[in-house]
Amino acid sequence: MAHTRLLKIADLLKREISNIIFRQIKDPRIGFVTITQVRVSADLRSARIYCTILGTEQQRVDTLNGLNHASTFIQSVLKPRLSLRYIPKLQFFWDDTLEYAEKIEKLIQQTKSDK
Repeated sequence: MAHTRLLKIADLLKREISNIIFRQIKDPRIGFVTITQVRVSADLRSARIYCTILGTEQQRVDTLNGLNHASTFIQSVLKPRLSLRYIPKLQFFWDDTLEYAEKIEKLIQQTKSDK
């Protein structure tokens, strides 16, 4: 039961944070961001937001810095939208699963072509 609630809250946070980033944050450091996953702690005090960022390595670093800098603003916008006692502390991280999947796919293709 509690696990299902955490998943629902994580999904809600994912949608709301995406909307806030695209509609309300005007920081020039923040580039094209896609929120891929949100992990909420069991006590709902913190949330780890994983995202992919289009651009160079430096643009990724700048965007993550901008997002982490804007996290308190995002929390303040979330407060009236969510009916939670505590709004989780937000931390943004780079999600490298797409790069990892590409690497694995290349290795599979390479082994197929070697045969």
